[in-house]
Amino acid sequence: MSLDVTRAEHPAHEARQRLEHARASRLAQLQALDESGQGDAHLLSEQRTAMRRVLKEIDEAFARIDEGTYGTCQGCAKPVPAERLEILPYTRYCVACRRRAL
Repeated sequence: MSLDVTRAEHPAHEARQRLEHARASRLAQLQALDESGQGDAHLLSEQRTAMRRVLKEIDEAFARIDEGTYGTCQGCAKPVPAERLEILPYTRYCVACRRRAL
């Protein structure tokens, strides 16, 4: 295996690790919500919906890694800064494009 291939795979490996961590965290939070059963039923439902939406975004990010488009903003097609991907590994947009979408 060449050094260039190893370098190219390293960011994808790190991204997968961050996504796996994000998925595990969201699944744990979803399980905790399901087990608590206490509190405002509407609020719990909203929280479950939000967790499921993030899990879907995480799955879509895994697909972008496989497609080779991970880390490219879907709004402007520029690279998403590495710092943003570290914080929000499943993001599809750079900060500027995300702000425009809101």
